[in-house]
Amino acid sequence: MEDKNRVYIFDTTLRDGEQVPGCQLSTVEKIEIAKELEALGVDIIEAGFPISSPGDFQSVVELSKAVSKPTICALTRCNKSDIDAAVEALKYARKPRIHTGIGSSDIHIQYKFNSTREQILERAVESVKYAKKFVEDIEFYAEDAGRADNAFLAQMIEAVIAAGATVVNIPDTNGYCLPEQYGAKIKYLVDHVSNIDKAIISVHCHNDLGLATANSIAGVVNGARQVECTINGIGERAGNTSLEEVAMVLKTHHHSLGLHTQIDSRKFYHISGMVSRMMRMPVQPNKAIVGRNAFAHSSGIHQDGILKHRENYEIMNPEDVGLPSNAIILTARSGRHALKHHLTRLGYDLQKFDLDEVYQRFLEMADQRKEINDNDLIELMGNKRPSEKAV
Repeated sequence: MEDKNRVYIFDTTLRDGEQVPGCQLSTVEKIEIAKELEALGVDIIEAGFPISSPGDFQSVVELSKAVSKPTICALTRCNKSDIDAAVEALKYARKPRIHTGIGSSDIHIQYKFNSTREQILERAVESVKYAKKFVEDIEFYAEDAGRADNAFLAQMIEAVIAAGATVVNIPDTNGYCLPEQYGAKIKYLVDHVSNIDKAIISVHCHNDLGLATANSIAGVVNGARQVECTINGIGERAGNTSLEEVAMVLKTHHHSLGLHTQIDSRKFYHISGMVSRMMRMPVQPNKAIVGRNAFAHSSGIHQDGILKHRENYEIMNPEDVGLPSNAIILTARSGRHALKHHLTRLGYDLQKFDLDEVYQRFLEMADQRKEINDNDLIELMGNKRPSEKAV
């Protein structure tokens, strides 16, 4: 029986994510990441754009052999040669999917394709029908749907579903939409496409205005059941929707949204670091979920609250995303409670010390050194190890 509350995770780290300049991966590296994505619980892996290069073609072939649980997807444009290359590259895939599509906004139709709505619609339908001859699972992307006229977009989506599309992708290609606009666009399709129940609606959002995750969540709230995303939110320009953010939003708000994924979030920190290293793309420290400061607390007020009760300042468990614990970072902004916490952790019997005096010396040290580590604390305590007799 179909689970109507399940959100499928479509990972495009190895296709859209790899389009970042300087972040190209070898086939061996792609296989290593694909296996981690499989372990993570990703439903669909977009393995590449086979006709774009011999390397991309070979990556789709090898990834199809290397993983068995996820659907393996290959990207094409709406033409037969692209689709033929995808069919050939997917021949070893246990669950193959062809992802074909064309522009849907009047801007793309006029300035990218120098065409008309009628001609674009015809090409879309022909391509889906052609791909369907070889592969059962066909996803259609209506490029730049974020700026497309809703009535024409609905006409296009209805036509490609009738032609055999099993998934319809509504991309905010340029990261243009506000969450309210994007959510309304998905709802419009749910309400106005007569055969929409025959396909899964997918959201593919870019982060040009920093709204990719918000738009994706707005999409699923309004009826989409597939999210296209990347590890660490990497991708063209400002990036794609971040996989870890979407999964943790749905997990954190499970009781109010009633939606869930098959993702094992405890693997996030590991795979985030792996992708960052392989693609030579550092994760910003304040990145949600996987940034090194995501569970770090340096303000005295926050530290005091965390030490009293974790949920004062944390809505997620660090362990849930693969971190062993949160971090109470000692800086000049830290309070006595945090200092006491770390000294106790190191084994000092604070009844033998004047904590107020120690704290004043700590603040002077912290002003000079910015961040205080364990060796600094030992120095602060007169280089006396906890096991030594305090003077």
